[in-house]
Amino acid sequence: MTQDHLVGLLLGAEEDWPRAFEEILRRVGPITVDGPDGPETHTVSSERLTIEPFRLDDPVRTELVIDRLAHWYYHPREWLKKAALVNGTYLLNSPFTFQAMEKHSAYCALVRLGLKVPPTTLVPYKNPVDNVRWAYTSERYNREFDLDRVAEDLGYPLYMKPFDGGAWRGVTRINDRGDLHRAYDESGEMLMHLQATVDYEHFARALSIGPETMVMDFRPDQPMHQRYAVNHGFLSESAGRQTVATSRIVNAFFRWEFNSCEMLVVGDDVYPIDYANACPDVAVTSLHYYFPWAITALARWSTYCVVTGRRADVDLQTQRYFAVADDASLSYDDKMDRYLALADEHFETERYWEWSDRHLAHLPEAVLEWVTGDDFDRLLRDTVAATYPAHEQEEFLAHFRGLVGLWASEQTGLAQNR
Repeated sequence: MTQDHLVGLLLGAEEDWPRAFEEILRRVGPITVDGPDGPETHTVSSERLTIEPFRLDDPVRTELVIDRLAHWYYHPREWLKKAALVNGTYLLNSPFTFQAMEKHSAYCALVRLGLKVPPTTLVPYKNPVDNVRWAYTSERYNREFDLDRVAEDLGYPLYMKPFDGGAWRGVTRINDRGDLHRAYDESGEMLMHLQATVDYEHFARALSIGPETMVMDFRPDQPMHQRYAVNHGFLSESAGRQTVATSRIVNAFFRWEFNSCEMLVVGDDVYPIDYANACPDVAVTSLHYYFPWAITALARWSTYCVVTGRRADVDLQTQRYFAVADDASLSYDDKMDRYLALADEHFETERYWEWSDRHLAHLPEAVLEWVTGDDFDRLLRDTVAATYPAHEQEEFLAHFRGLVGLWASEQTGLAQNR
């Protein structure tokens, strides 16, 4: 018996990683597994989804959807909700917790779990919101507050940033009272957090896809093509474990499966500052060295989900996490271990790796062959040509070829030593 599975891509302006994903998925090939009635052969393919009117009882062809659009485009977001509820479609990132992707809910969740979120205060809008009831409500119920006192309680320097975040929009470092009032005046109708800063040693950015996590040395002050430094072992063993755990825990808590998490690290202490991203960066021009891993993980997790028939669960089961948080007998490290165990249970981590070793063992070699071939180089050249001005393209092409080539040479060495 043969079963064909279809993965849907709900895309915006991206072209590089979708081309890479489609090519790697083609290299997965037929997969034979033991079924209840004997061997079963499974194939997995993908298609790019279009946006059109839909009836609420329409069938859905795609078993799984990788969504990169619905965080800002409401029509496909509502289609995703319909597909999940009516048709049982598996989604990478639940549209039912998108409000938590506004950062504020995710902050609150990790505060509730006892993680080391820097002290954070939400302040009211600077300017009235566009609502006819604003004047009456404001006059009767809005209490005056001392913005300077709020900032002083947090301590300078601090950061002002929108509660809903997104691509560093509106993020301002506040060094003194002048910066504070200038940034608040400019915030307009954006709802803002004030957050204490941390004098960090490392800025870690973790990208998690299902049970897989890559923690990268992130340099936020650098241009995009240099932000992800290739720096193995830049964290202590304890900090490295915590960064992986934090990224995976927040994903399992909110039922996200394709998300990035930013953390400030001082020694063995890890401070999560941004861990809700409906559209995490996977561009080859920023991830470069880490790009092949990211697309492989995305193809591997998508394949695992559709072939094994993994079902989506919109029940967050938060009380399981809160029971750990409220157990006074557990240390911080003990709680992190318990949270991670819950996350690994949700992602079926042990089963996933055993299944992948059995059915997708060929995939790393197939990806390496593709990345070192002409097809990937064409993708890289096309992406650079679409991203940078003509006089800079050769420089950037050499830059990205060198970094991806470093990844390929390391993978070749690992393969030879197996």
